[in-house]
Amino acid sequence: MAGFLDKAKQVAQQALDEAKKGVETGQAKLDDVQAKKEAGRVLAALGAAFYAEQRTGGPRSDVDSALKAVDEYVTVNGTSGFPSDEESAPAPPPSVPAPMPAPTPPPTTPTSPPHPTAAGGSAYDLPPSP
Repeated sequence: MAGFLDKAKQVAQQALDEAKKGVETGQAKLDDVQAKKEAGRVLAALGAAFYAEQRTGGPRSDVDSALKAVDEYVTVNGTSGFPSDEESAPAPPPSVPAPMPAPTPPPTTPTSPPHPTAAGGSAYDLPPSP
């Protein structure tokens, strides 16, 4: 009886360990998604402020504030969530399929005159007029 309980306890402990592992993996993925969202937010704010300064005469103070927010993010989180070099590289253009060859016209067969009729005339002959 003790052997059965020891075995059940061992199986339960393995299941608990697997569940903890799954929770840790899920939490890591959630943290990664949240870091990417926050990094995207501060980078988008920086891009918008810079664009406004360069194109519409926006204030430099907005760019400085956005840079400060990016610096604070990096201080706290490192570059976690920022696009890596592979992610930020432009995607290669989609491959363009080769153009289909132009359709070839059907072979032409030489036209031959119609077969003569049984009466010895030609199919081109008109019937006699009444």
